[in-house]
Amino acid sequence: MSVTIKMENVKKSFSRFEALRNVDLEIQSGEILGLLGPSGAGKSTIIKILTGQLDPSSGTVMIFGESSEQVKQSKTRKRFGVLTDNSGLYKRLSIEENLKMYCDLYDLPVSALDEALEFVNLVSSKKKKVSELSRGMMQRVTLARAILHKPELLFLDEPTSALDPVNTHHIHEGLRKLNARGTTILLTTHDMYEAEALCHRVAFLHEGEIRESGSPEELKDAYRNDVIEVELTCGESHELPVNQVATMDKMREWAAAQRIRRVHSNEPTLGDLFMRVTGGELS
Repeated sequence: MSVTIKMENVKKSFSRFEALRNVDLEIQSGEILGLLGPSGAGKSTIIKILTGQLDPSSGTVMIFGESSEQVKQSKTRKRFGVLTDNSGLYKRLSIEENLKMYCDLYDLPVSALDEALEFVNLVSSKKKKVSELSRGMMQRVTLARAILHKPELLFLDEPTSALDPVNTHHIHEGLRKLNARGTTILLTTHDMYEAEALCHRVAFLHEGEIRESGSPEELKDAYRNDVIEVELTCGESHELPVNQVATMDKMREWAAAQRIRRVHSNEPTLGDLFMRVTGGELS
């Protein structure tokens, strides 16, 4: 499998503030990777460096085998799509008129516009002016713009932060379909459910540093405490070590007496892991 994104020892400073410190990150083609962390951790800075909006202070950045400087000057930019917190939409124009300009830019048929709007559940609203849209609808329009040309690589900065649960689910389903067609996706989020639902791998970013990375399953396995919690019908709860003969004997005894209400694995959540790894909070 080829490497789509590679960052080595990347640093970024703004005056005396060090936003990124020695970031090493590699994303394989066809992978969904989530950058997880609270506001101010450096997630947006990484996306802005990878998309050529910012230059790193030091280190190496490669996208599709080209340096970040080469990407700025090449047609490679048309191979990726970007959703950031800066919409850049023309508020006096309708949704359809905004996206039509990007169809012209990418030499796309008008049918691509409706396909993108279907993706974000906005076909019925395409005649609305952007000035009339809610924050969540504007976010969906910018996502439609980002996927309009079916990019090979998609950068998503908090893609569902302003969306309700129904539209969040709709977007998640669409992103899975895009990924199944081969699109590599890098998304930033502080939503642990979103990360676990979508990502093949995640990286915990805290104070400009990647503190841990791996698949959600690998990380939870690495930090689990090998204890199960058994809740009985009488209201008692007991913690027992897994894979112990005494535990199995006790479970058989309770089961025979029909005393077990539920069993919990006590597997840590991604939020638990983030706080354990960084000592910080996801907020």
